[in-house]
Amino acid sequence: MNGLARVSCFFLFSIVVFGIAFCPVSAQTRSALNGHRLIYPPSSVPVPGRLHTNYFFVDSNQPSPQPFQGAETPGSLACVYQLVTGPAGCPIATSTNVPTGGIGAIAIVDAGYDPTAQSDLDAFDAEFGIPATTITQVWPGKKAPPQYGSEGWPIEESLDIEWAHAMAPQAKLFLVVSKLCNTGECATDPTWEAITLAGQLVAENGGGVVSMSFGDYGEEKRELKFDKYFTEPGVVYFAASGDDGLGVSFYPTASPNVVSVGGTYFNRDQNGNFINEVYGGGGGDLSPYEPRPSYQNGIAQIVGNYRGFPDVASDFCCTSIVLAGQWYEVGGTSWATPTFAGIVNTAGSQQQSSFDELTMMYNEYANPTEYADDFNDITQGDSECVVGWNYCAGIGSAKTYAGK
Repeated sequence: MNGLARVSCFFLFSIVVFGIAFCPVSAQTRSALNGHRLIYPPSSVPVPGRLHTNYFFVDSNQPSPQPFQGAETPGSLACVYQLVTGPAGCPIATSTNVPTGGIGAIAIVDAGYDPTAQSDLDAFDAEFGIPATTITQVWPGKKAPPQYGSEGWPIEESLDIEWAHAMAPQAKLFLVVSKLCNTGECATDPTWEAITLAGQLVAENGGGVVSMSFGDYGEEKRELKFDKYFTEPGVVYFAASGDDGLGVSFYPTASPNVVSVGGTYFNRDQNGNFINEVYGGGGGDLSPYEPRPSYQNGIAQIVGNYRGFPDVASDFCCTSIVLAGQWYEVGGTSWATPTFAGIVNTAGSQQQSSFDELTMMYNEYANPTEYADDFNDITQGDSECVVGWNYCAGIGSAKTYAGK
């Protein structure tokens, strides 16, 4: 396996901040990808008992006054996935057509108030020619949560907002933020109340998707009673599969009530032309607790009696996003997740649940002709990337809006 290095924490050395137990973590250079250094901020270092973000900085965590040269754009990604018409080879510099659709609503769930969410989105939209929108930032209860760190949740929020909107610019956009919470049945950074609110807002605004880029390190049997939080009628939930490579279980991505999104990588030639898409290092595993959902009956010979993930995948390295007026080069399944959620939103099938959405996708997979037309089968990047469904990328990445 080529998964990234595991991180463990002994509670003897944990510290307490605002009444919450945390392990003392710092930014780590944990892996390399095609010559890029992947630098994980403290919020993305997996620690038992604490949910983490799933993004990394690329080569440096220092900002720039302009987008990074060679970073994928909404136009270049949409071109590769055949969501728009574009030039041959989909080179980054000249692939400027962007998606123009979107229905209902998209709700992003994160932790901490984002004071520059609107201005950052405006700058991102202006740079890439994306139709502008107004983002509505809400939270459970009367009091807004504080902002958490400069290299933690704020980057996550910018990444989620900007790319979900880029893929579905006509959808209503909500950022649902909460306080940090890691104890008892809350057991998440974004609270269950925030997830519930996100689903309600989407349902009340014509249906659509909820995107969640956070994840827990490992699974627990009690997660089975948390699956109910991803069942608001008219809403499809998406969760990042993690960036720790193959063989690591995460929640909520392991829930059968979410679409689990893994990570791939675009290889390009020296002229910037797209060559192929390979596994990039996103998480993939078999849940030890969640029973195999019926939509995965067609891959029972692979997953046995338990839920396998991811279900699908998207490019996870590398792109540029705006935070507080500055550009950062980032990647991770935190990028792949809002991207795929936005694609499904624009596809407009308006499935009434994640279960319905996944049933449709796996039915596409079961039909060889439809599968070849609607998904890219990811078969390179690791020995686990076999033909068809695999732990690298699930069914695969998007090819057109069909079957989504």
